[in-house]
Amino acid sequence: MNHTKVIDSAAVPTQASRWGRRVWSILKYLVLFLVIYTLINWWRQPVMPAAPQLQLTDYQAQSVDIEALSYNAPVLVYFWGTWCSVCKLTSPTIDALAQSSAYPVVTIATQSGSNEQLGAYLNEHNFNFVTINDESGEMFEQWQGQVTPSYVILKDGKMTQGLTGIQPEWSLRLRLWLSSLLS
Repeated sequence: MNHTKVIDSAAVPTQASRWGRRVWSILKYLVLFLVIYTLINWWRQPVMPAAPQLQLTDYQAQSVDIEALSYNAPVLVYFWGTWCSVCKLTSPTIDALAQSSAYPVVTIATQSGSNEQLGAYLNEHNFNFVTINDESGEMFEQWQGQVTPSYVILKDGKMTQGLTGIQPEWSLRLRLWLSSLLS
């Protein structure tokens, strides 16, 4: 009697099938992460007030009419603070975007001190973007801001997008371009 065991090759997992299961598992977790991230970002995004104040004065006493700017091209409004550690990472990107983009960028520094303190901070970091000083944080509250950094894109006086957190420059450029396609 021959006791040789016959192995069914179809039942033995191959190296390729193990890699396929690993990749599939990673993809499932990635999709789950992206869904959760998107939902949290949507929940934390600023909300445009019913009657927003869009005619403002920057920290250097220059008039800034965000609404008027938004009729020419989408405007990126960036809420940030000098005290915000994440903003220290995102502000250089916003400054680069403001200097090299066809889209206007207006920043709102929330609870970042007096105009003089804010100006000193901007000079120290070589930031040249237009900055409104929201010294009391009232403006950020009106937009129901929950976290900094937060971003709003306005087109024709209306909010088209809101987002929070670290955003790469290419993502902001893409969002501004997409908003420009809206009529």
